[in-house]
Amino acid sequence: MVPTEEALIGRIETRLLHRPEHGEADREMLPDWMPEVPFDRPPVPAAVLIALVRRAAGLSVLYTERSPDLRAHSGQVSFPGGRIDPADADAADAALREATEEVAMDRAEARVLGYMPRYFTGTNYLITPVVALVEPTRPFIPNPREVRSVFEVPLERLMRDESYGTFRIQRGEREHSTWQIQHGEQTIWGITANLTRRFHDLALAGEPTW
Repeated sequence: MVPTEEALIGRIETRLLHRPEHGEADREMLPDWMPEVPFDRPPVPAAVLIALVRRAAGLSVLYTERSPDLRAHSGQVSFPGGRIDPADADAADAALREATEEVAMDRAEARVLGYMPRYFTGTNYLITPVVALVEPTRPFIPNPREVRSVFEVPLERLMRDESYGTFRIQRGEREHSTWQIQHGEQTIWGITANLTRRFHDLALAGEPTW
């Protein structure tokens, strides 16, 4: 049976954590890739927003293309997000703040559905993914200092296993792979693709598609 949007959103919400994970990273927690030089400091807390955008054509997920002028991950596809600042109340507050700064999202138009388990990166960030339903009344506007463009991928497509491939990366003498999603001319890979796949496995797997 094809789910209604409201039923699907409700089931996604039940599969998420009701509160963000807290505390230091587990000593057994391994990053998504292992750097050649071990970390010499605790991981940096960060948050990203997985925004389920309600459109007339159905739900979609918001992505940004990072500015080519940024020092880190320039030109790559990402979710809105960044470090959790001391002034942020929690991960959701940080993710919504970053979305406001990066794409002019009105945080009053976002309803947080829940959280995913934290994700430890090979660049020593500990990311909390925040999932929210967004019903925008105006276009998203990229902040040129951080974002080159914004685009959305239909949620229906992300629900399908065949939408996910693999992307191989060579770092020095080590090679590892990540998930990959191709959307038109945009290639989603690395942390963002891995988080998308985790969202699929946690919240979308087993749901009938349209």
